[in-house]
Amino acid sequence: MRVTGLRTRVLLLAAALVVAFGGVTARLGQLQIVRYRELSGLAERQYSRSVALQAQRGPIVDRNGAPLAASSPAESLFAQPRAVGDPVRVAVRLAPIVKVAEEELHAALVSERPFVWLKRRLPPAVAASVRELREPGLSLVPEPLRLYPNRELAAHIVGFEGTDGGLEGIERAWNDTLAGTPGKAVVGRDALGREIEMQRVLQTPAAGQGVMLTLDAHIQYVAEREIDAAFRRTSARAAMAVVMEPRTGDVLAVAIRPTFNPNTFLDVPSRDYWRNRAVTDPFEPGSTFKVILAAAALEEGVVRPDDRFFGENGAITIARTTIHDWKKYGWLTFSEVLQNSSNVGSIKVGLALGAERYYRYMTAFGFGRPTGLGLPGESRGQLREPPRWSTLSLPTLSLGQEVSVTALQMVTAFSAVANGGTMMRPRLVKSVFNAQGRETRRFEPEAVRQVIAPETARTLTRILISVVEAGTGHNAAIPGYAVAGKTGTAQKLDPATHRYSRAPGVLSFVGFAPADDPRFVMLVMLDEPKNEKWGSEAAAPIFSAIGREVLRYLDVPPQDTPPLQIVSGPGPERVAPRVRLVSSSDSDPEGDGVAAIMPDLRGRPLRQALSMLAPLGVRVEVSGHGSVVKQTPLPGSALAPGVTARLVLTPSSRALQRGEANP
Repeated sequence: MRVTGLRTRVLLLAAALVVAFGGVTARLGQLQIVRYRELSGLAERQYSRSVALQAQRGPIVDRNGAPLAASSPAESLFAQPRAVGDPVRVAVRLAPIVKVAEEELHAALVSERPFVWLKRRLPPAVAASVRELREPGLSLVPEPLRLYPNRELAAHIVGFEGTDGGLEGIERAWNDTLAGTPGKAVVGRDALGREIEMQRVLQTPAAGQGVMLTLDAHIQYVAEREIDAAFRRTSARAAMAVVMEPRTGDVLAVAIRPTFNPNTFLDVPSRDYWRNRAVTDPFEPGSTFKVILAAAALEEGVVRPDDRFFGENGAITIARTTIHDWKKYGWLTFSEVLQNSSNVGSIKVGLALGAERYYRYMTAFGFGRPTGLGLPGESRGQLREPPRWSTLSLPTLSLGQEVSVTALQMVTAFSAVANGGTMMRPRLVKSVFNAQGRETRRFEPEAVRQVIAPETARTLTRILISVVEAGTGHNAAIPGYAVAGKTGTAQKLDPATHRYSRAPGVLSFVGFAPADDPRFVMLVMLDEPKNEKWGSEAAAPIFSAIGREVLRYLDVPPQDTPPLQIVSGPGPERVAPRVRLVSSSDSDPEGDGVAAIMPDLRGRPLRQALSMLAPLGVRVEVSGHGSVVKQTPLPGSALAPGVTARLVLTPSSRALQRGEANP
């Protein structure tokens, strides 16, 4: 019995051991096989932390390579609260260094979350001070600091970057290109939760690409300086200037007030300060829109410049509504209608053109649709189709009312007139380049459509010149240059009466110069200025001030520049010898009896042309600036003693093409 009982107990014990061992084995299998990934991840999180490494953001530069946005080395501070020994002490030590309130830091350090940011993008000196604290649970990770070296300059175009990437402007629209690819690092910790100094980089961040804009920093500066002065002087609600190159559609400057400093973009009274009003805020253009009416009427043959219209002594009644002119007019030619901005004359032209044709040209000039510039929030404006027009719509549309446009749309439309009737797509980004400065993508100028014939554009330009020389735009004149343009004074609807208010609304001027070979088109606009009433008085002088400096900067010679005569007199002081031609005759060893030949100077800059003529001992007369497009005598002609070489220069590629053949 005893042997049998002992055997039973042994068997029961063995069975219990087998069951226990099987249970342990099953549990081990579950932990090591079934829940391997879950538990290994948990263990890794206990002893290490995966941190994203931000890539170096690509720079933003102007058309000449001047930096508008750049990145500087910096580090961001984060905490792993469970590893922090004494949150109160750490908060007290850390607060004066990172300039964050102790209460805020303490709240973060006692958080239940395993990972919290304490301060992003610390300068190197501040990061070094944090590192010297040697506090467990605090870690630093590289995160470049975005800087805008020119402060407010082009702020609405460049935009700004936040912690989650680009938030406005080019920074937002081109965020994927600029941001690059973030990397990943593992920050290890020991058994006490202290950070191990060496970080293991799992993935190296790839720097973002740079973006070159069509903006010119100098033209942008001039535009902002003048707009800022006018904004302050008139106490306007807003002010802006948009400058475009008509032959390419390149946006050269966009100056907007009020503005902000993108380095401290949160320090603004309202987020409205960030808004790029040139693309987001449509407005009724008023009389500047009469240029679109004139282009359509001339192109359709409805009017000619000398056709006469009776001004009805300043008032016309349509659909029981009387529309007044700002001045009583009798008979006016069509040119004078535009020159004097006659409402009555414009209404009569609009009625003669008709709704369908007028609408077709308004859409052809790009109104009622976005320009495709590529900035966020661009408005299409408002342009209703003719079936939705009232009896009064055609007359008021002829005056630039019942239609809303953006500043960019208006500049683009005028650029089509300045460019011989060809409308170019506005271009703001010129190219994309990599970290080595090598261009990876280039965006060429793009013609959208031929809106009006070149002859129509030339006729309209002559009329617009008269607007500046003898009409409402006289304050936009630039001495020495022909300016073509149109003033605008648009009233705003009073929300209380639902009628147009008599208070100053949108005062504007749109024009281009030089009129015969335009280098820029510019819109200047003041929104609700307190002490100005007319666009001719408020906006036109700003156009003149900006345009004068732009033309000087672009080295465009004035029309009234007298020819410059350069005399190279003979004498023993001559440094270079005369050019001697190879001849079969050796009778004149000095070469004085051999006629020199006029070289081909076309396409050469003035300095090079003069250096080629200097050894020939000829007198030189120079007209204009830039490169030689015409020369007398012709290339290959023999130079008689005492002959005068006459050179005509211009910086314009268009003029260069015209001057390739000498008369």
